Amino acid sequence: MLDMTLKEFAVASASKAPVPGGGGVSAMCGALSASLAEMVTNLTTGKKRYAQYEEEIQTIMKQAEELRTDLLDCINKDAEAFAPLARAYGMDRNEEGYAERLEACLKEAARPPFAILEHCAKVVELDERLAVIGSKLAVSDAGTSVMLAHGAMHGAFLNVMVNTRLMKDREYADAFEKQAKDLLDEYAGRALKCYAAVTERL
Repeated sequence: MLDMTLKEFAVASASKAPVPGGGGVSAMCGALSASLAEMVTNLTTGKKRYAQYEEEIQTIMKQAEELRTDLLDCINKDAEAFAPLARAYGMDRNEEGYAERLEACLKEAARPPFAILEHCAKVVELDERLAVIGSKLAVSDAGTSVMLAHGAMHGAFLNVMVNTRLMKDREYADAFEKQAKDLLDEYAGRALKCYAAVTERL
C-alpha cells in the first residue's frame, strides 16, 4: 500500500475493501505526525537563535525520521495481520481447529495497532521538546503533529480493542488492553498539554 498515491489511499480507505481501515489510517496519521516533527527540526537546525539546542535537535530529527519509517511500515503490517483474520472469520465455526486459529489470528491482529500506539507516544515525546526548543516559526507544526499523534493513538487503541474483545483468553486480553489503555491515558493527556503549550507560544 505504500506505493499508492495519496488519492489512491484515500479512495481505498473509503471503499468496501477491508484495508486500509482504521489501523492503516491511524498509522498514516502517525507517520504524518512524525513527518511534521521532523520538519520542525529541519526548520530549526543551523539557526543561531537555537544553537544551544543543536545537538538535541539533531537527535530528535533522527528519531522522528525513524518513527516516520516505522509508522509507514505499520500500514502494511496492519494489513498483513488482518488477512489471516479475515480468512479465519470465513471458516465454518464447526470446523476442527476453528477456535484456536481465530484466537491466534486475533492476537496477531492486535499487535500492529499496539505498535502504532507506542510509536505515536514517542512522537508526542518529541513534540513536547519541540514545543519548547523548536523554531517559533514552526511551532504550529509541532502542535499539528502532536494532535495528529493524539488522534492516531485513539484510532490505534480502538483497533486493539476490536480484537481483544473477541479473545477467549481473557487473562491475555485484559493484560494487553490494560497496557494499551495505560499508554493511551498517559500520552493522550500529554499531547493535549503539549498542544496548549504550543498555543501559548504562538
